[in-house]
Amino acid sequence: MRLGSGTFATCCVAIEVLGIAVFLRGFFPAPVRSSARAEHGAELPAPEPSAGASSNWTTLPSPLFSKVVIVLIDALRDDFVFGSKGVKFMPYTTYLVEKGASHSFVAEAKPPTVTMPRIKALMTGSLPGFVDVIRNLNSPALLEDSVIRQAKTAGKRIIFYGDETWVKLFPKHFVEYDGTTSFFVSDYTEVDNNVTRHLDKVLKRGDWDMLILHYLGLDHIGHISGPNSPLIGHKLSEMDSVLMKIHTSLQSKVRLAIAHCVVMWFHGPHATGSTVSVSTALTVFQQPCDIRHPKHVQQTDVAATLAIALGLPIPKDSVGSLLFPVVEGRPMREQLRFLHLNTVQLSKLLQENVPSYEKDPGFEQFKMSERLHGNWIRLYLEEKHSEVLFNLGSKVLRQYLAALKTLSLSLSTQVAQYDMYSMMVGTVVVLEVLTLLLLSVPQALHRKAELEVPLSSPGFSLLFYLVILVLSAVHVIVCTSAESSCYFCGLSWLAAGGVMVLASALLCVVVSVLTNMLVGGNASRKNPVHPSSRWSELDLLILLGTAGHVLSLGASSFVEEEHQTWYFLVNTLCLALSQETYRNCFLGDDSEPPCGLRVEQGLDGATAAWRDGPACDALERDKGHRSPSASQVLRGHEKWMVLASPWLILACCRLLRSLNQTGVQWAHRPDLGHWLTSSDHKAELSVLAAISLLVVFVLVQRGCSSVSKAALALGLLGVYCYRAAIGSVRFPWRPDSKDISKGIIEARFVYVFVLGILFTGTKDLLKSQVIAADFQLKTVGLWEIHSGLVLLAALLFRPHNLPVLAFSLLIQTLMTKFIWKPLRHDAAEITVMHYWFGQAFFYFQGNSNNIATVDISAGFVGLDTYVEIPAVLLTAFGTYAGPVLWASHLVHFLSSETRSSSALSHACFCYALICSIPVSTYIVLVTSLRYHLFIWSVFSPKLLYEGMHLLITAAVCVFFTAMDQTRLTQS
Repeated sequence: MRLGSGTFATCCVAIEVLGIAVFLRGFFPAPVRSSARAEHGAELPAPEPSAGASSNWTTLPSPLFSKVVIVLIDALRDDFVFGSKGVKFMPYTTYLVEKGASHSFVAEAKPPTVTMPRIKALMTGSLPGFVDVIRNLNSPALLEDSVIRQAKTAGKRIIFYGDETWVKLFPKHFVEYDGTTSFFVSDYTEVDNNVTRHLDKVLKRGDWDMLILHYLGLDHIGHISGPNSPLIGHKLSEMDSVLMKIHTSLQSKVRLAIAHCVVMWFHGPHATGSTVSVSTALTVFQQPCDIRHPKHVQQTDVAATLAIALGLPIPKDSVGSLLFPVVEGRPMREQLRFLHLNTVQLSKLLQENVPSYEKDPGFEQFKMSERLHGNWIRLYLEEKHSEVLFNLGSKVLRQYLAALKTLSLSLSTQVAQYDMYSMMVGTVVVLEVLTLLLLSVPQALHRKAELEVPLSSPGFSLLFYLVILVLSAVHVIVCTSAESSCYFCGLSWLAAGGVMVLASALLCVVVSVLTNMLVGGNASRKNPVHPSSRWSELDLLILLGTAGHVLSLGASSFVEEEHQTWYFLVNTLCLALSQETYRNCFLGDDSEPPCGLRVEQGLDGATAAWRDGPACDALERDKGHRSPSASQVLRGHEKWMVLASPWLILACCRLLRSLNQTGVQWAHRPDLGHWLTSSDHKAELSVLAAISLLVVFVLVQRGCSSVSKAALALGLLGVYCYRAAIGSVRFPWRPDSKDISKGIIEARFVYVFVLGILFTGTKDLLKSQVIAADFQLKTVGLWEIHSGLVLLAALLFRPHNLPVLAFSLLIQTLMTKFIWKPLRHDAAEITVMHYWFGQAFFYFQGNSNNIATVDISAGFVGLDTYVEIPAVLLTAFGTYAGPVLWASHLVHFLSSETRSSSALSHACFCYALICSIPVSTYIVLVTSLRYHLFIWSVFSPKLLYEGMHLLITAAVCVFFTAMDQTRLTQS
């Protein structure tokens, strides 16, 4: 079966996406869950242990607090309360902590640290998964057991004000609520005022049992300006006054013998290190308390503590343990009762999720604690006051606390139990595809850009059926002997069989291709055409750079700071291009072209061949007809622009590095982006945004039709109007305007022009497919599609990132006119350069391998409510705008500047290969490092990025193939 290189590469990437999906499903395990669902009704509480004595305490203990106020302040880091900033900006809270009027903790959050998963962890006590990051965009109703559900069942009245995510998670649980959206991060004032304005009224009332307040302003300031912004201090002072108002109001009711609790918690800060990034302030205001230094606890412990404090059953899926200092002042019998209920709940959860639970150290400690507790109860009923009773009770307390710690750790560790079978299936498919791509390089980059895929030989059929039988047997053995749940085993036989057939076919194709290469290699060694071959400097740089990047993925520090790798590679590439331009312009290019592992794809279309064997013969025959070198073609200022272009590009990259600090180690350092986004420099930001949009128009309009030029100009004007409407920039004639809106009308105005330009470009492409001779029409159509994507990126980018877009277009223009054309690079080299610059611009935008840097506000531009598909597509495009824009420019460049019939096929194959190498290697590295200390905080988010990048690559390859088919139709 003969396929074009582009079509073959697209099919390979599509199969690779399937393999990655299976791997991800196995790598991110199913969460620990109780088999007794919440809707089945509440179970009776476990009776108090007894050893021969008759204890009649079979009910839940009475509540510690009759009213609870929960204050959640997003992005409230522990150093904001317990550090120097707390003393300076939160004096009242600091005073309460220091005088012993509170229990203070540092609550550590497990990743992912975004809103919905953290609320889920807080209220259910369960550990959220990375799939909850996707659900965070549109949080569905929470069906799991939670403190809110238990309070609602117990008839407690709950009032909520704040982030509307709560209302989506608990749609019918609040007797009164007022939700505010969390995605318009430019607003950090009204979003908190909408919560505080209810406070005076609700505190005077007594018709509620739980009051939940969720403040977003501090988090929004962190997103906009970072943790060192001067706005942070003002917001902390505002939150301190809110806490003082709540505490003084609750204190006035102490005479009514009502106990109160205020909890402060957040979902994820904007900090610099792995430890600080998950450490948050958690304070329980309670009278009286001991003065203690903050103790480190888990955020999952809050659910069990709240349930005990309110006299409710602990949520069934909770893996947290009771914060014992909260109940330490209660009588010994009550303390033991609280701890017993918590250990019973955790032991039941362990039994339902761990087959060998009886051998677990925590379960053994629990049984020992129960026996000691029973002995204490018997002694307590006989004599209520004795030193022996107190000593035994203290021993039981210590035993329970040890059991709680061990059980909680065992259940948390259970979340890291990987589905190795599914991971192996996905890894095998991905590695088979990568091997097939690597073996197909000589044929795919040949002049014809076609390759033979052996699918019908008898040997192939025999091997194919033998492999299917072996895989089926392995599947049956694994699925019948697996002790834990397995995703791949849970699939239907049709689906699992389809994957096994695919894996078998891939293996057979790899074996056939390898056999043909070995046979062909022996023949070529007997009759060598060229005894020696050499690589160009650029080829070596591409090979070594790709290998170096792949190897760097095995180190957590290099993953955290991957942007440094791409910055280094792009800078080195510019230096290599500078050396090449000097050599061509001053020394000439009369040397014989090298024969090696590269495709010759001159921009003049004179030669297009694999540089080996017959290809070099063709080059020898055409030696006298080669295109003139750069030194012969360029004269005057053009020659000096060619020499200066690599240095200009280096200067642009250096400026872009200063715009957004990303990664982990240096993310806290001030950068130009933080300076521009501060409220004191809105005028400078407005001027810079306007200049950037003007530069974008000048660079893009040159290739558009007159209609598209007008649409582009109006669209870019609409982009500025949209940013002015939401308050990011200002108009010169309205410098002090405070009319801030969501900019719905302005954004939709821009969307109309985006769709219009894309429609015009698509229409031109379809026309060029019918009118075979109109090559110019296809060129204009491709550029208009590129222009529509540029306009969409301008709308979604934050104002301080618009220079990134302008510099991207400027570098593309310089490379096209003064490097790729004069130096006549081949399609493979040009493709790799586009890929490298696309990756660099991904990080120039401020992205990193941390999920917290994803700008989800891009998915809500122009939308007044959440619409899932547009929101996901806009967020994905806003995040990967750099790679996508460079890929679309690559398609236009190869289609317009070359006359070769195989350029797009070669580019598609090279693009697929250079993306497949790191993702294939990375899943092997992640599998081997699955028990690494930073597997969830560093390696897992990067794995999600790699999976999404592969999906983007598949879409890019489809576009390449479609344009290549258009070329075939015309020819």
